[in-house]
Amino acid sequence: MGSSATTTPDVAVEVEALTVRYGELVAVDAVSFVARRGDVTAVLGPNGAGKTSTIEVCEGYRHASGGSVRILGLDPGRDQRRLSERMGVMLQEGGVYPSVRVLDAVRHYAALAGKGADPVALVERVGLTGRSRASWRRLSGGEKQRLSLALALAARPDVAFLDEPTSGVDVNGRDTIRAIIRDLAADGCAVVLATHELDEAERVADRAVIFDGGKVIADGTLAELRSGHDEIRFRSSPDLDLVELAAAIGMAARRIGADEYVIDAPPHPRLMAELAGWLADQGHPLDDVRGGAQRLEDVFRRLTAGGAVDRDDGASAGAGRG
Repeated sequence: MGSSATTTPDVAVEVEALTVRYGELVAVDAVSFVARRGDVTAVLGPNGAGKTSTIEVCEGYRHASGGSVRILGLDPGRDQRRLSERMGVMLQEGGVYPSVRVLDAVRHYAALAGKGADPVALVERVGLTGRSRASWRRLSGGEKQRLSLALALAARPDVAFLDEPTSGVDVNGRDTIRAIIRDLAADGCAVVLATHELDEAERVADRAVIFDGGKVIADGTLAELRSGHDEIRFRSSPDLDLVELAAAIGMAARRIGADEYVIDAPPHPRLMAELAGWLADQGHPLDDVRGGAQRLEDVFRRLTAGGAVDRDDGASAGAGRG
């Protein structure tokens, strides 16, 4: 499951046997993983899993109790100033003076980074041109997320840590942010995405690192994590006789919602035909049929025994880390 970190030229984030303690509590227990340039790596986990503490160490906001972290070959604790010129950090909340105006904030961050980023273009890229003179406190939750992303982009980063980048953002804004994330990866940036939205991770991530109980329990590409767990998922009448259905098709089906069902089997044509035929004979509809690899949400539930995803670790640092 959790992979051992190995230094190669494409590795931008290297976490090796990282341990974080809060008194007697071991929040992160000898965790190892890497994030590579050109990849979007999603960091997932239920409440208290240790992922936020891990990312805070990577960003230089928290000290490790043991193990090591290297970002672009540098120690985020000792080399924070050097890393700030190459690393973008998007916090979910806070980190911005309440009365600062959108364009002024982006100008300030771009000047600090010294990479020649165009503040006006950055504001336009995140869809805030019409709000460029608004203060932080006047922005909606989704607009604050867009501004936080613009500030993270001001460094033209080689590695970017994005915390819940689409939280509170409307549908069109989500599309914009997803496109920006994929563009960052295409330009060779290593993007580390912390999110509790599994659908979001599935849309943009190349890899996922899943935390549970302070450990990494899965680490791989989305295809690797879903491999070997094919299913048939469909909707029909809420009163299907699952015993009769199993007898007819030779496979058990389970109800996962009022009218949604899953058969844990690959979608072979004969099985699909038998399912459709039985439902038709019984006068039931067949809707929203999907066959193939499990969704990331199903993978997550299987690996964490149904745990709910939440980004808070319960011992998070300041600067807006909830």
